[in-house]
Amino acid sequence: MDESQTAEPNFSPTSMPANPSPGPPVDVVVLGAGIGGLGTALALGRQGHAVTLIERDDTPPPADAASAFAWDRRGAPQVRHSHAFLARLRNLLRDRWPDVLDELLAEGATELRFTDTLPDAMEDRTPRPGDDDLVALACRRTTFEWVLRRIVTAEPHVDLVVGVGVEGLEVEPAAEGPPTVTGLRLDDGSVARAPVVVVAGGRRSALTEWLAEAGVELQEEEEDTGIVYLSRFFRLLPGAEVPDAAGPVAVDLGYLKLGLFQGDDRTFSLTLAVASSDTELRKRLLTPDAFMVAAASAPTVAPWIEPDRAEPITEVHVMGGLVNRRRRFLHEDGQPKVLGLVAVGDAHTCTNPLYGRGASLAMVQAALLADALREHPDDPTARAMAYEASCAREVLPWYRASVAQDRENRELTEVAAAVLQTEAAGEAAVGADGTTAGGGDDGTVDPKAFLRSLMREGLFPAVRTDPVVFRAFLRGFNLLDPPATIIKDPDVTARVMAVWQRRDEIPPEPPGGVERSELLGMLDA
Repeated sequence: MDESQTAEPNFSPTSMPANPSPGPPVDVVVLGAGIGGLGTALALGRQGHAVTLIERDDTPPPADAASAFAWDRRGAPQVRHSHAFLARLRNLLRDRWPDVLDELLAEGATELRFTDTLPDAMEDRTPRPGDDDLVALACRRTTFEWVLRRIVTAEPHVDLVVGVGVEGLEVEPAAEGPPTVTGLRLDDGSVARAPVVVVAGGRRSALTEWLAEAGVELQEEEEDTGIVYLSRFFRLLPGAEVPDAAGPVAVDLGYLKLGLFQGDDRTFSLTLAVASSDTELRKRLLTPDAFMVAAASAPTVAPWIEPDRAEPITEVHVMGGLVNRRRRFLHEDGQPKVLGLVAVGDAHTCTNPLYGRGASLAMVQAALLADALREHPDDPTARAMAYEASCAREVLPWYRASVAQDRENRELTEVAAAVLQTEAAGEAAVGADGTTAGGGDDGTVDPKAFLRSLMREGLFPAVRTDPVVFRAFLRGFNLLDPPATIIKDPDVTARVMAVWQRRDEIPPEPPGGVERSELLGMLDA
């Protein structure tokens, strides 16, 4: 059976052993020295496997974390965009590789304890079991990668080869059963051979094309996220501190999303996400001045970027072409399509970077691969099946959640655009079923509208006031519980419904920002 048709998995974030016993050593070659490749080299190298790490970029790492922010990482153009290092990743480091966590903290990363910044409206502030797991890392991507690379290259079983590109796979056909990948074909004409080949080349990896050349067709699912995001980094001025009650800062105005991410060395980044179809707003936000106007229009963001508190340290970086994509490495009957090959990180499954899950899931997959190789060192078929089964349990739910959320966001954006167009023409917005926008006069209930109302007028207010809902929401956001847990837990659901039923009694939250038309007017001023 294909893994996509299995029942919802029993997600178990603590199922990975802290100190796994190594199996017989197996040589491994890894493509890509980004977070996924470095995490794989760390996990496998410490199990005693001889790992050769192939990296195309020949850019020596800087001497310290501060100068790493200017590190030339052409193969990873996203390094100077916002990154989230969620509690799932922090806990994985704490439990498996505590020296990596210690080194990150020594280099300026800080732990963000979500229960230290409870919402003002929450009266019950009693600590609860599990609070020690609700801790993320404030760190720039360049600092995280710099620390990880320094630790990995010091490992006795890891050999980093830089300045060499990969042109394809060396594949050995089989008389019966799947072919076996035996190495990477390098651009200098040589082949890096190993019984296990790991592709961690990111979302732009040509893995599908390489396998197609060998007659292996990978089934892919891919959907555009419908957004373009723009990021800018800032540094707190000497003597300045973060704003009071500085918990997570995230604003969703429909036409514009804003997210603030704390970093190391008194830095933070701000990302604005706009619909890729909103050409007008997207083009205008590319300029630093317009970016700042849009950011300051959000009340929760404005205090961070006050001129006497912080200064920008980068221009506006833009990234588009963002997709949700998964590749299926198993046949419908659950058998591997290819042996000897493993994909990690975005080369396997990539999700909308707006949700900040990529780095965490890549490191989780590195640990899952280490487990599969430890359990099946001499059986590539069992190893491939075990790895894909664990990815279906630990990664696939987040892909599905990302796809579902992005579809919802695109639908809302399209409806809003249609309303604006018809209002401008002096007409009513008419849906495909003939009803006008905001209809329902006949007493029917639109399930999607009800769920939106439940989220907006039930869940979100409950997160600010109810300690159980607050923690359930954060556990889901930080990948500690499956995405559906919060709506399947009867206690959480009852608490959310209780708030929703009192929605008319709850004072409305202050606006998170301005309407699109008002923002455009501000940009024209």
